[in-house]
Amino acid sequence: MNEPAHPPIPPVSKRNAPLFSDIKHRVTSASAFTQGSSTYHDVRPGYPAEVVELTKGYGRVLDVGAGTGKLTSELAADQIFALDPSMDMLRVFRTALPAVPCWQATAEQTGMLDSAVDLITCAQTWHWVDVKAASAEFERILAPDGAVLLVWNNLDTSIAWVHRLSRIMHAGDVLKPGFTPEITAPWSIAKEIRTTWNQVLTPEDIIQLAHTRSYWLNASEKIKNRVDDNLRWYLYEHLGFQAEVAVELPYRCDAFLLSRSGTLAGRT
Repeated sequence: MNEPAHPPIPPVSKRNAPLFSDIKHRVTSASAFTQGSSTYHDVRPGYPAEVVELTKGYGRVLDVGAGTGKLTSELAADQIFALDPSMDMLRVFRTALPAVPCWQATAEQTGMLDSAVDLITCAQTWHWVDVKAASAEFERILAPDGAVLLVWNNLDTSIAWVHRLSRIMHAGDVLKPGFTPEITAPWSIAKEIRTTWNQVLTPEDIIQLAHTRSYWLNASEKIKNRVDDNLRWYLYEHLGFQAEVAVELPYRCDAFLLSRSGTLAGRT
């Protein structure tokens, strides 16, 4: 099989956030996650230990945009709550974590009482929200010394084969190394972690990973088949991977702990 035709590979991302042309584009992209949640749960990565460590020491934690519970499952707190806009995500969440209360809501309108939690976590979530409205809602529902954790896993596109993979997958949410998220008052960054780690997947799992991206979920059947064909060529013919042999897929993980004062009360 000859190499499939596709556009030239552009430079590594220089973006601080995914590129949406307008609010409608963002909403349309986000609507993709009303389907495919079981695959998402099976192949999307969790989070490295350094990031999970940032969540410790808080008694009441709310995971906003919890999805199927990839980060929620790693939290250790006296009380854990979760919300997500997608009922399909919550369907899988309730099977995976039946003891954790969860409901359909958004970062902008959580349905929580004032000062109800001590920590809010947003993993792969913040770029989907209205930052000003979500910041105000978090100010309302967090205790006076509460904090917000923003987390992103990004494919490590500093590695050439991963960079090309991300383009074939149309992984448009890959952010530039060293990016800083948009935040607004009253929140300031008190601590950040930037680390790298690997997720172990088979090549077929990597193809399924492409199926969890908003681009693929919103695409026509013709485009979905083209993406899958290109991925199979790249993984099996170009890179020479074997179907059942595990591959280490490199990621960057960037995490930002926010507080009202820019410091962490009683925590290091």
